[in-house]
Amino acid sequence: MATFDELGLCNVVLKILKRVHFRSPSDVQSTCIPQILAGKDVIGIANTGSGKTAAFALPIVDMLSRDPYGIFALCLSPTRELANQIADQFTVFGAGTGLNCMVITGGEDLIQQATALSRRPNIVVATPGRLFEHFMHSSNTVQYFSKLKCLILDEADRLLDSSFAAELKYLMSNLPQQRQTLMFSATITKSVTALQSMLGDAVFYYEDKSVKKTAVRCSQSYCFMPERIKDVNLVKLVRELALVEAKRTIIFTATIQKCELLSQMLTTLGIPSSSLHAAKKQKERLNSLGVFKNGTVQILVATDVAARGLDLPSVDMILNYDVPTDVRQYIHRIGRTARFEASGKAVTFVTQFDILKLKHIEKTIGQQLDSYELEGSSGAELVGEVFAARRVAKMRMASPGGFDEKLRAKKKRLQSNWF
Repeated sequence: MATFDELGLCNVVLKILKRVHFRSPSDVQSTCIPQILAGKDVIGIANTGSGKTAAFALPIVDMLSRDPYGIFALCLSPTRELANQIADQFTVFGAGTGLNCMVITGGEDLIQQATALSRRPNIVVATPGRLFEHFMHSSNTVQYFSKLKCLILDEADRLLDSSFAAELKYLMSNLPQQRQTLMFSATITKSVTALQSMLGDAVFYYEDKSVKKTAVRCSQSYCFMPERIKDVNLVKLVRELALVEAKRTIIFTATIQKCELLSQMLTTLGIPSSSLHAAKKQKERLNSLGVFKNGTVQILVATDVAARGLDLPSVDMILNYDVPTDVRQYIHRIGRTARFEASGKAVTFVTQFDILKLKHIEKTIGQQLDSYELEGSSGAELVGEVFAARRVAKMRMASPGGFDEKLRAKKKRLQSNWF
């Protein structure tokens, strides 16, 4: 097994690695870091939790420590939370070097961000939508990136989806063409493979052959039930497992409204939880992550904004309240548990409308999920309690100035900004 000393990293970075107790590189790190230091474009495909962020952050810090100037690297991320996490990694690895990293995401003041960009930080980590706003707002901002040497696409499969196509196309056309491009992802898509074919021998391609597989130490099962009693069974399962066996549990939902509703319903039932979704302001999202990470609450109810890349330590169980329509999202969701040699549990709620989705997931991952049977009574004694709590949560969300009103206002602002 290679050591960090053998990868070509400078002494400054090696000392930092020793200080943060990074003892030996993962496979994606030992393979990709020398290629990045050699100036090659790189596509890296590796499982979640394999150390992809360090695989590009370490050589970037290495190159900047040798010749620091202006905006050297731009890292694009699909979500705010992931952008902040990547920036934290750059800060850790760049400690004591004088390098500075800036995060550009929505939910923060545009003018303050533009002022900070004018100071030309060494590394910018951004979401495509917010950086697109800056580029459209001022041609000066585009000039700040005129000497950019490295572009990183983290969670590249998501960034290459059609939902980011317009912003990404515009950003790419306004960035220097003579640059090094690094792309990392936990899943392989047609967009990624097409890009590999287009670049040909000009790019170094790394693929972890087990990347399509789900976490080995995660026990996966499904719980079949009628749609109308999903909330009852959720409360029953949370009380049986999440609050007894598991220290931290993430409940994934398909929509923002359902995410907030379930969080408020659980809290009404005396089960403390926090919610994480795109309708929350940035400070609220960071607070939700914070109280979950520090153990103030054991349950995080989230949309797929929490499914990718986030380093959430010691997540013991994943509950898929809604079956994801995309198998990649299933893999990313359950990848939040059983990380770094730990074990975990994933339970997916399946109704009469989800059977084909379940079969598709099983076929794609090459594994049949076990059937999970809820223990004890049928949960009939919980129906009245759960339905009452759900009514209270709905009324709270629909009240003047409540969640529903804020969500409508946010959608209206987004539409007006787009058109």
